[in-house]
Amino acid sequence: MKHKSIFFLFSFFFFLKSNAQCAMCRAVLESEEGMTAAEGINDGIVYLMAIPYILVGGIIFFIYRKYGTLKK
Repeated sequence: MKHKSIFFLFSFFFFLKSNAQCAMCRAVLESEEGMTAAEGINDGIVYLMAIPYILVGGIIFFIYRKYGTLKK
């Protein structure tokens, strides 16, 4: 348990900034001068990646609430 806690704290406080673009998209968008399209596409990819996690988290929350109220 101690190793898991240390790993969690280490990964939480010492994260690296990463980009969510594939290599081909990044190469095409870096040639653009304004870089606004690259930032927009990067934000869109992160948004699309977050939706499944939010949905699964919501389902788990509702299941927890349903079975948590039955035990009382």
